[in-house]
Amino acid sequence: MQDFAVSQIDHIELFVPDRREAARWYEETFGLRILPEFEDWADNPRGPLMIGTLEGSTKLALFTGRSQGERPTAGFHQVAFRVDRPSFEAFLHHIQLFPVFDDKGDPLHELTVRDHGLALSVYFHDPYGHRLEITTYEVDHPDYPDRQVAGAQFARR
Repeated sequence: MQDFAVSQIDHIELFVPDRREAARWYEETFGLRILPEFEDWADNPRGPLMIGTLEGSTKLALFTGRSQGERPTAGFHQVAFRVDRPSFEAFLHHIQLFPVFDDKGDPLHELTVRDHGLALSVYFHDPYGHRLEITTYEVDHPDYPDRQVAGAQFARR
């Protein structure tokens, strides 16, 4: 796997009853603040309220919904790994030989790229059913001026 390597975890999704109330708690408790550059994503009731460190290197995506609570089999919803744009492209080629999986456990050798405006992402599962994401914020990378990803389906999310 010489062409692809994850650089860091980008964000972790959490379900909370009230996104703004949870954001206040995380700010008071951990110093995580609402990230203004992503705040319009929260205008959609199904979208996340993004909070994080001042430099935005550690983020939580707060979604409205039932939290883990007392459900012993419930765990994290999704882990997103941040990569640079060349690694994003390399990953899409990498899965042609080393597949990822859909939610039924069937192998996938091709993914649909989701264009979030500020980010490009692909979603899939590991062999154990955990939902994962690869994301890049280098949407306007000079080597990829048209925002398209070679050989990939593209969708706006």
